[in-house]
Amino acid sequence: MDCKTAPAGPFYQVAASPFVLYTGGMTPKEKKTLHAFKGAGARIETKGRVKLKTKEDIALYYTPGVGVASMHLARHPEDARKMSVKKNSVAVISDGSAVLGLGNIGPYGALPVMEGKALIFREFAGIDAWPIVLSTQDPDEIVRTVIAIAPGWGGINLEDIKAPECFDIERRLIEALDIPVMHDDQHGTAIVVLAGLTNAAKVVKKKFSGLRVVIAGAGAAGVATAKLLLAAGITDIVMVDTKGAIHKGRKDLNDSKKELLTLTNPRNASGSLADVLVNADVFIGVSGPGTLTAEVVATMADKAIVFALSNPVPEILPSEAKKGGAVVIATGRSDFPNQINNALVFPGIFRGALDKGVTEITQETKVRASRALAGLVEKPTATKIIPDVLDKRVVSAVAKAVRA
Repeated sequence: MDCKTAPAGPFYQVAASPFVLYTGGMTPKEKKTLHAFKGAGARIETKGRVKLKTKEDIALYYTPGVGVASMHLARHPEDARKMSVKKNSVAVISDGSAVLGLGNIGPYGALPVMEGKALIFREFAGIDAWPIVLSTQDPDEIVRTVIAIAPGWGGINLEDIKAPECFDIERRLIEALDIPVMHDDQHGTAIVVLAGLTNAAKVVKKKFSGLRVVIAGAGAAGVATAKLLLAAGITDIVMVDTKGAIHKGRKDLNDSKKELLTLTNPRNASGSLADVLVNADVFIGVSGPGTLTAEVVATMADKAIVFALSNPVPEILPSEAKKGGAVVIATGRSDFPNQINNALVFPGIFRGALDKGVTEITQETKVRASRALAGLVEKPTATKIIPDVLDKRVVSAVAKAVRA
């Protein structure tokens, strides 16, 4: 089926939806979803934390009272965390260049996702968050814009910004700002993957540090996942992009992949995804739909672990992975067991950071958060390696790990 694209702005395009490509049209459930969004309008709102019932209230909390607060903060900006929205706020920022599995669909395409994340922040962690979608995909302009608005926020959650630009944007913002900055596509995914893999290794009774891992997808999530797994003790990781394994013989690697090569592929494995998966213990897919087949899974080591995380259509359906012999299977979807969902992480990460005044989310912090998340599943099974996103223990456990 041809996938025609239509111009939707000066720097992005809207392609046919994966739902259309894989179902031939919108299902009744998808139509119901669209109707619900149109009916709800905005899913979040601002709400006052103090009451304005009298003229004295207005005089205190608006004019002239705000003048006193303004002069104080002008002299003591460090007190903004104590006496303004900076105490409990996160900006959820995207340029729309890599939205879910839908690609570069621009700021309007990104808006429902950012609004949804703001809703999760509020409902799960009590954090006041707001979606900010940018009409630029120029890294320098993005960095300048975020730095310019940062004084009014307690944290910055970057989202759906494509690789490799996302790495540089996040690094520069972390260096420039004194508030926590996290690109959730990278680190939220990595933390939940590490938690799930920790418990999956227990289910198949394999030593975690001895796992042979293949990661399909060398973008934001893949790179961050590889680095976090290395920090947690795994040493044998092979990265695969659209041209095959990332190995020393490749002459077409960008800077982020060159750096990754210094950390991964200790055996210098080469070839296709199918080639490097032979005898591998773990497949982690952060790539695209249909990347993996049951026949290839069958060539993996005994008791294989398959994390097919492409959304909305995974690299392989759980039924096919099971047919190939996989024992533990996870996806990014809520309609299958073992959902690897970033919503398990980002509310607690920022809750802990805001509470403690943490200015940087380090690798050590991410490992602690992952272990806390994994520890909520006391007796892991093949269909239960990760807590449910509605488990009320999750946010407090992750936040506690951040504050430690």
